[in-house]
Amino acid sequence: MSPLPGISFRAYQAGDEDASIALWLRTWQATYPEIDFAKRLAWWRERWRNELVPAAKVIVAEAGDKMIGFVTIDVATRYLDQLVVAPDYWGAGVGLALIAEAKRLSPAGVDLDVNSDNARARAFYGKCGFVVTGDGKNPITGRPIQRMSWRP
Repeated sequence: MSPLPGISFRAYQAGDEDASIALWLRTWQATYPEIDFAKRLAWWRERWRNELVPAAKVIVAEAGDKMIGFVTIDVATRYLDQLVVAPDYWGAGVGLALIAEAKRLSPAGVDLDVNSDNARARAFYGKCGFVVTGDGKNPITGRPIQRMSWRP
């Protein structure tokens, strides 16, 4: 039973690719409207198919039959690469539930990188028990990032 009325969680399936990519685009475009994420779609689809899906467990959040979020967690490395929640569900508890799923799948800990200028995301992860454990640069964009980690 889902902790959120009307929202269910399940494992990713191959048929979810288009919905996942469309949700990724919509969410990142809302987060950084000054960046044209549509120009990155071919790169993202390739990365999704060849890097993330083969290595990570992906949990999908749905409202009815509509995907409203997902989280990727590589349980071998404890790395959470993507937490994506549809903007119209921000603040509704979907992100919290997806983080709980990542922690359940990787009970020894979870690590992630967050853009240093994304105060909303940094505050959210702090609320979820993550602490800053390092600084760096995104290898693709060069943007400053913070490594955040959660340990039980």
